[in-house]
Amino acid sequence: MSLTVPPALLEAAETGPVDDDAFVACVRDSLPYAWDTVSRVVADLESSDAEFADNVVPPPTEAERGQLLRALASDAIRASLERHFGVKLAFQNCHRVAAFRLGAVDSDTYRRFISTRGQLLNQSPELRDC
Repeated sequence: MSLTVPPALLEAAETGPVDDDAFVACVRDSLPYAWDTVSRVVADLESSDAEFADNVVPPPTEAERGQLLRALASDAIRASLERHFGVKLAFQNCHRVAAFRLGAVDSDTYRRFISTRGQLLNQSPELRDC
């Protein structure tokens, strides 16, 4: 299961639209490793003048790796994180999460990061089964 959904949030979803802040809180509480990783990358971005910041440290366990994969593979979760933090997230391999400033989304740097070439250049034998 990706998220541990509080009964009140599930009830809200069954009857209509869901408050974005409540959904983000559910993500934060359900996927703490993913939340901490994205938070750290965003903080790194905010403390620099760079177009993006990224995480290059593999998760310590398969459970944490699973959290990161679930958070970034879900369109709804990824979009809610992007709205909450005001960034565009990009993802390579099993752990390389990048946060881009919204103004950098049309940049050469962003296009290189999300390109097939960028994906291939970010491979290594250690990452093949992640």
